[in-house]
Amino acid sequence: MLIAIIVVVVVLVALVGFVIVGFNKLRTTDIGAQEALGGIDVQLTRRADLIPNLVETVKGYAAHEKGVFDEVTRARAGLASAAKGDDVPAKAAADAEMQQALVRLNAVAEAYPDLKANQNFMQLQKQLAETEDQIAFARQYYNDAVATLNKLTQTIPWMFLTGMASVHKREFYDAPEGHDQAPQVSF
Repeated sequence: MLIAIIVVVVVLVALVGFVIVGFNKLRTTDIGAQEALGGIDVQLTRRADLIPNLVETVKGYAAHEKGVFDEVTRARAGLASAAKGDDVPAKAAADAEMQQALVRLNAVAEAYPDLKANQNFMQLQKQLAETEDQIAFARQYYNDAVATLNKLTQTIPWMFLTGMASVHKREFYDAPEGHDQAPQVSF
């Protein structure tokens, strides 16, 4: 009888240990994915913060291109709004809209040779290109974290603990087709 009680206690302790380890593993992985999504937000916000300076620089040369500036302003507002939320598809859509607005802004810049030689414009373009690279890295980092989390939530034995840990499968950050590269500007 004593041996049976010892075996039951050992099994219960092992089961409780497994649940604690599994719970912590799921929560830690989920927090990693949340942090990675925050990294995307930081870079999208950085890009949105660079845009007004770029727009003001271009405005000085191309005052009659109001439609392009309005589009960039709308895209920037959408990007800033999306960066504050947790809706991954909304972030990707706002990112795509900003990409398109920047392409049009760069097309306007191409029409003004003096602008292309402006040091401020060139520095802003460099910072924007660096930010685009960091956004691409942040997306990849997030998707890697989500892949790890999704593997855990979809495989035995961890899948049995997802409800208890309040951890569920996350969406990947899928940038729209053709928006996986920084806008190109040729001088």
